[in-house]
Amino acid sequence: MATPLTADAVVDRLPPAASPCSVEHEASDVIRDVLARVGDKWSLLVVGLLHNEPLRFTELQRRIDGISHRMLTQTLRNLQRDGLVSRTSYAEIPPRVEYAATELGRSLAEPVLGLVGWAAAHHEQITDARDAFDEASTRTG
Repeated sequence: MATPLTADAVVDRLPPAASPCSVEHEASDVIRDVLARVGDKWSLLVVGLLHNEPLRFTELQRRIDGISHRMLTQTLRNLQRDGLVSRTSYAEIPPRVEYAATELGRSLAEPVLGLVGWAAAHHEQITDARDAFDEASTRTG
């Protein structure tokens, strides 16, 4: 049986230039934390939507099917904390708040959109593989 792939194992496979701390344990913790943040489904969707234009909270929520108000709020705060999203509040009536990708956030958009493109190109193959696996599992289980 194969051993599970951990964040430490991924970091160990990085070339030396890719690891800022020569793959020390502390660096792997930081990398694991960053991957967990940007790798969750809501963060990927928010970064993908904000890469070209700022959007208001309600527009983000409208475009992200299934996200709750609370989860979008938390996701935006986390992305702000990490420097990936900025929040601009306008003193208008009614108040207006816009979220935009920062330069760092836009640099993340390229690999995110590449991943989205890969998923779009291969979703049928993945669905077929899942169906075949499930069918085989019900026959043997």
